[in-house]
Amino acid sequence: MPKLKLTYFDFNGGRGEANRLAMAIGNVPFEDKRIPMSEWPELKPGVRFQALPVLEIDGEEIAQSNAINRYVGRLGGLYPDDPLEAARCDEIMDAMEDVTNKLVPTLFLSDEEEKRKAREALAEGPFKLYLERLGKVLEERGGEYFADGRLTVADLRVFLWVRHLRSGALDYVPKDLTDRLAPNLVEHFERVNSHPAIVDWYAKH
Repeated sequence: MPKLKLTYFDFNGGRGEANRLAMAIGNVPFEDKRIPMSEWPELKPGVRFQALPVLEIDGEEIAQSNAINRYVGRLGGLYPDDPLEAARCDEIMDAMEDVTNKLVPTLFLSDEEEKRKAREALAEGPFKLYLERLGKVLEERGGEYFADGRLTVADLRVFLWVRHLRSGALDYVPKDLTDRLAPNLVEHFERVNSHPAIVDWYAKH
C-alpha cells in the first residue's frame, strides 16, 4: 500500500470529504492533513492549481477531487472495474461537480439581498433539476446505489451534497428541498449515513 497524505480544509464537508470517507470505508491508511482557512491564503500559491484537495502518493502530488476519488476508490474497492459501471459512477461524480460549481460563487456574496436572490434561484433552478434527475437515475438503477449495485464513490458525493442541503447551512435554500423533490435521495442518504465505517468516522471526527 502506498503512503498517502490527503491535504484539505479543516472541516467535515466540501470536495475533499468524499476522499476521506472513501479511504475510511475502504480501510485505506492515510494521513488526514487539515488546513485552517486562515492559513490558506499563504499556502495557496504553492498548491497545484491553487485548489484543494491534494493527495500525496509516496510523495507525488495528485490534484482534483474526482481523480482522487477514482484512485482511492480503486484502492478501497469503491470504484467499479466494469467500464460501463465506471462510466455511471463518473457521470454522477461529474454531475456533483457541476452543481457544486454553481453554488460556490454564492459563498462569497457579502450583500445579503444579492445572496438571497442567488440562492433562491439555485433552489428553484439547478438544485431542483439535479435533485429530480438524480432521483430518477437512482430509481432507474435499482433504487439503492448509483453504480455497480453497491456503494461507490459516486454515492459518497451525492450523500455529502444531500447532507449539506438538508443541514440548513445554506441560507435561503429550504432544508426540506430534497425531501419534497427527491424522497428516494433522502432514503439513499440515510442508507449511506448508516454505513458502520461512516458512523465510526464521524464519531471520531
